[in-house]
Amino acid sequence: MSKTNKCTSLFLFLMLSFNITLGYEESPVKKVVIFNKEIAKDATPAVIEQMLQAEDEPISEIKFEKGTYHFYPDKGLEKFCYISNHGDLMVNTSFPIFNMENLTIDGQGSIFIFHGVMIPFLIDKSKNINIKNLSIDWAQSFHSEGLIVARDEKNKTFDMKISEEYPYDIRNGEIFFIKEYYQHTLGQSILYDPKRKAISFNTESYTNITTKSKTSKTFNLDRIKYKYDYDRRDVEYKDIGVENKVRIEELKPGLVRVYGHTKKMPLLGHILTMKGAQGLNRVAPAFRVTYTKGFNAFNVNIHHAGGMGLIAENSEDLILDNFNVTPSQGRMVSTTADATHFVGCRGKIILKNCTFENQLDDALNIHGTYQKIVDILDDYRIGVRMGHHQQKAFVIGYPNDQLGFVRLSSSFFPYEKSTIKKIDYINNRYQIITFNEKLPRDINPGDLVENLDAYPELLVQNCKIRNNRARGLLISNPVKTIIENNFFSTEMEALLIPVESGHWFESGNANNVIIRNNIFEDCQHSGFNRGVIRFDTDDDNKNIAFRNIQIINNTFKQFDNLILEITNTDGLVVKGNKITNSGRFPLQYPNNPVIKIRVSKNIQFENNTYKGVATKLIEMDESMPKISFQ
Repeated sequence: MSKTNKCTSLFLFLMLSFNITLGYEESPVKKVVIFNKEIAKDATPAVIEQMLQAEDEPISEIKFEKGTYHFYPDKGLEKFCYISNHGDLMVNTSFPIFNMENLTIDGQGSIFIFHGVMIPFLIDKSKNINIKNLSIDWAQSFHSEGLIVARDEKNKTFDMKISEEYPYDIRNGEIFFIKEYYQHTLGQSILYDPKRKAISFNTESYTNITTKSKTSKTFNLDRIKYKYDYDRRDVEYKDIGVENKVRIEELKPGLVRVYGHTKKMPLLGHILTMKGAQGLNRVAPAFRVTYTKGFNAFNVNIHHAGGMGLIAENSEDLILDNFNVTPSQGRMVSTTADATHFVGCRGKIILKNCTFENQLDDALNIHGTYQKIVDILDDYRIGVRMGHHQQKAFVIGYPNDQLGFVRLSSSFFPYEKSTIKKIDYINNRYQIITFNEKLPRDINPGDLVENLDAYPELLVQNCKIRNNRARGLLISNPVKTIIENNFFSTEMEALLIPVESGHWFESGNANNVIIRNNIFEDCQHSGFNRGVIRFDTDDDNKNIAFRNIQIINNTFKQFDNLILEITNTDGLVVKGNKITNSGRFPLQYPNNPVIKIRVSKNIQFENNTYKGVATKLIEMDESMPKISFQ
């Protein structure tokens, strides 16, 4: 090669190298969007405009000048959503975060007030999304409240005073609470004690208000047959053969009388919270996160939502730090469902420094899904059905995820495993799964599948969980779970460790769980005869479901006797715990022991102390060897 050619080649090589480097260094800088209070009366259009431009002009950060911003649905982005454990519906959003990466939204201390049926943050197929320094509330709540001012046990009536905050309409004896863009009936209800601002003691004796009964007349309903399984609880079927039972009469504006309730009349001075009919009353979670890797929420307050605070599905690596669900505006209720809920998630999930209070369901529920095998199509393909109507359209996994085949009558653990080749979505209740390997020889219709790769490592640390309906944490996680340095005061179980296959079809039997250095105070005060920490399976068999559990150095300040209910467990250490009687409420079940154990093995108690009033410490079934509390 000539000297000239060599110089030309070297020059081209250097130019190419230079261009590659220059192109990397001068790649388009993502823009920063700053909103000020000029958009505060309805911030939706301005935000939507920027989000729609983000495909061509990527955004790295959206900042809000500190203030109060209102968001209306009228100009929000519309999208139909199948949402786990919610209603499936067309919703509007102000923050459509679709296929985005490395985005931070900083409210800088702002309050976002939403109106009507909206999902404020709808996040899908994105990566590294950060939300911080903001509060979420609704101008009008998705529930309503009435103060109990009179009751008549003899005539079975009670009177409620309803404030101007909760407009209503009475139609043929049924009350409808009217909101912006939304309305609900009395429906599901629970009683709150306004002095404690918590669920009323022994509320199960008074609520739910018994709103429904069987219809008095039907004709030939038994002639309606279904070829395939159907969900009797689905919204299309749940009211067949059911009619409204209670009757509402207005005594004067803002004062109504309720007839027909069959439980005890609600307590005077307590507040009845009402959120409408089950299946229709979860329409607007604050955050919905799907198919997303890396979601972080820091210093976020959710004062209300018409559903969950956060519902995450098929996502990975989520951190909630100082993520608080707590009511505002003098309301008894924060969110009308769970504070947080994770379905089919993986990687790491961290909740730390959070407060979850006054929500109308659990603080956290974490699980996979069982899907029922209804067809064996050939050596490689099965047809599966979604078990619960609020699982519609849920896709169980990705290609090469490992599924387990489960027959709970034989074992809570898979009898065989195989990997997904593809999933064909046929409709919202039926999908066809093709596997890379041949199906097991003994597979049967009616068996279940679960995704063994779709469980995370979980850490719940330094959180306060109190004054809510239902449980603290539901743990269906077989990978690894640490629950430490938290405070619990819940009206049902503080910790429920279940296998659930007959109603919600929530998969995942807990293993490798450490519960340490927590305080449990007056949990289970609603009236149920259950333990503060309870292991439970809804299949009545003697198979082991839970393994390698440690309950260490916790403090129980409990008004009632029963602390632990243990079942179907292999390997449990209960060590260094302190149990005392708080005396705050009267004993509900004085004949209970402190601990109940059934069909379990390798259970160890060490260095625990008990200062309570129970006459019996441990009660075991006949299958158990003698165990002493020490």
